[in-house]
Amino acid sequence: MAEERRPGEADVARQARQHLDSLRAAGVEWLPAAPEPTAQPRPEPAPAAPPPSPPVIDSGTQKEILFEAEGTATQTPEERRQELTVLAEVVSRCTRCSVLAAARTQTVFGVGAVDAELCFIGEAPGSEEDRKGEPFVGPAGQLLDRIIAACGMKREQVYICNILRCRPPGNRLPLPDEAHNCREYLERTLELVRPKFICCLGACAAQNLLGSTLSIGRLRGRFHDYRGIPVLCTYHPAYLLRNPGAKKDVWDDMKKLLARMGRPVPRR
Repeated sequence: MAEERRPGEADVARQARQHLDSLRAAGVEWLPAAPEPTAQPRPEPAPAAPPPSPPVIDSGTQKEILFEAEGTATQTPEERRQELTVLAEVVSRCTRCSVLAAARTQTVFGVGAVDAELCFIGEAPGSEEDRKGEPFVGPAGQLLDRIIAACGMKREQVYICNILRCRPPGNRLPLPDEAHNCREYLERTLELVRPKFICCLGACAAQNLLGSTLSIGRLRGRFHDYRGIPVLCTYHPAYLLRNPGAKKDVWDDMKKLLARMGRPVPRR
């Protein structure tokens, strides 16, 4: 079928004149004015689609819990304290180190105040810590308490944790892969606690935190840096129990730390 031709402007004008001539011949002398066209309301824009819901994080996936969390810059101390509790629960179920997970009584997370001015970091829990679930509660911990008191502070005013959250069998040193597996727990803990100063107790803690291979004898006595936080390294309290003569060196280190913190050195 041939396509029907649409009338052009000339055709429309001719038809209009013919219509007017027929009206004039019929005696029609005037026509009502056509009403002015009214403005057609514009259609309302379609509502914007709601933003997609954030993905649901599986509470059993440890890395997602740790790394999908919002930054701590705007979190209140109470919010960070609650997140520490959640992180401790995640750690309690950790099985990354199968040997440690099979041998432990429980994990040993950390203890102390959020926004603590000072954080002490040791190497790993011992037998007493594994039994009680709190770091530095054995003989070395009792000596640490005396060191803290000699600095004019209380245990509950500082934060205390370890490189590892599980006791190595026989109290051996943490293996490199064990320290690596626990590294994100340590880093997230420090992000949430926000200490102003860190004191590493012993070579294991100092070398792992700072990524150094230097001996504790070469690391101690001066300040290092961890993400903008001043770090002082000194001997582990357990070493002092075996070598009482090193207590003077530790006290010298503590005096340097107190001076950097702007705190007075209490009389002994």
